[in-house]
Amino acid sequence: MLSPPRTVVRREGGLYALERALQRRGFRHVAGADEAGRGACAGPLVAAAAILPEGKRGEIDELADSKLLTAAARERVYAEVVARALAWSVVIIPPAEVDGRGLHVCNLAAMRRALASLTTRPEYVLTDGFPVDGLGAPGLAVWKGDRVAACVAAASVLAKVTRDRLMVELDGRFPDYGFAVHKGYITDEHSAALTRHGPCAEHRFSYVNVAAVSGRGNRPPRARRPANLPADTAEPLMLWPAVEGTVGVASGEQPRPPVPVGEDEAMEGEKR
Repeated sequence: MLSPPRTVVRREGGLYALERALQRRGFRHVAGADEAGRGACAGPLVAAAAILPEGKRGEIDELADSKLLTAAARERVYAEVVARALAWSVVIIPPAEVDGRGLHVCNLAAMRRALASLTTRPEYVLTDGFPVDGLGAPGLAVWKGDRVAACVAAASVLAKVTRDRLMVELDGRFPDYGFAVHKGYITDEHSAALTRHGPCAEHRFSYVNVAAVSGRGNRPPRARRPANLPADTAEPLMLWPAVEGTVGVASGEQPRPPVPVGEDEAMEGEKR
């Protein structure tokens, strides 16, 4: 039996080339997923997913990898994504869960939960860097996907803006650390504050630099250790108003039947 023809999409084709190729193959609802906060030693891990509409309505001015945009541009793009997306969702993983379950497990669980929360069911899924299984749809992990796929770039902006807003709020609760400036990532100022004050409840005690100054090794304070909650339980941390989307906190992985997802082939049309 012959395999369906494969379409190779080159990176220089632009931000919308991959989605347009998938849509031409019949996958109208292409979802992208990305995260923000993997490298931070304080604050939550945030994942987001988005499905942009076909055609001109899905083309958003200034849309790009969130790391390449100014804060003001990210806010503008965020508003456009929220207004135009067919569906979008954001999942927030608190630092206690990152410590308790591990960064990579939380990262995959958050992207899986974000995709599962979309009110429009994806027909194809693009993820930034990491393959995510158990989605019930064909998909592809794209290296630097937030620079080559519009839906992944949209998800990266949703995740980054949500996380930055949360870090500004945390700065009001923990003013000694400068969270509003560095957003929980390591800088000289953040390192100095950690040495001077020790970590706060929003730091990730499983990170070496935090454990080194905590006096507790990598053990977080008892009061903020994650509870052993059922896998399908969601416990709110901080919620931002949702507009045509959902925002929540994943306190565990939502069990779903495992469906293998393509990892590194630049192709469309095959459910793996």
